[in-house]
Amino acid sequence: MKFFIDTANLQDIKEAQELGVLDGVTTNPSLMAKEGITGKDNILKHYLDICTIVDGDVSAEVVSTDFEGMVREGEELAALHLQIVVKLPMIADGVKACKYFSSKGIKTNVTLVFSAGQALLAAKAGATYVSPFLGRLDDISTDGMHLIEEIREIYDNYEYKTQILSASIRHTMHIVNCAKVGSDVMTGPLSAIKGLLKHPLTDIGLNQFIEDAKKMKL
Repeated sequence: MKFFIDTANLQDIKEAQELGVLDGVTTNPSLMAKEGITGKDNILKHYLDICTIVDGDVSAEVVSTDFEGMVREGEELAALHLQIVVKLPMIADGVKACKYFSSKGIKTNVTLVFSAGQALLAAKAGATYVSPFLGRLDDISTDGMHLIEEIREIYDNYEYKTQILSASIRHTMHIVNCAKVGSDVMTGPLSAIKGLLKHPLTDIGLNQFIEDAKKMKL
């Protein structure tokens, strides 16, 4: 399973990259605003800064909601760098734009997916990635993991190449469960990724090793 980090924070991206497990980055206008990045030129430059840190795909989201606007923005984003993936909303014009970009060989990520039917449409339109929002479904007492399982079954049935990019990851067990059901990618915060490192028995064992090493005067 690929590990993407869902942030616009360059320091978090660098830390995940240095850990040696990062495969890509996802961003959106909300994450950009959280880092105080505003204005078209600053946003485009920030995407380029991210591309210099990571080797994998970097999802850059359009803000238009009409077909022409999404195509215009998406082409500009895709021209920035080979690593850029055009992120499109799961609406009718977003599906149309996805089909347009896939016919041009431009990578896409269809986002705000909350049902298996939406994921099926994205795959039919040739999406590179589809982003079901696991955590947001959990927030409304719906089993987000079940959605990942449904999409996996459908894609396997028809051998769709679209990758399941499990988004809205909130904690470490979301990552583990996504891996168990066959999600191709997960995207989440640095805290969830680093959480995989932690186990109390590891800490206890390491402390014991250190104490024993002191006794040996190494």
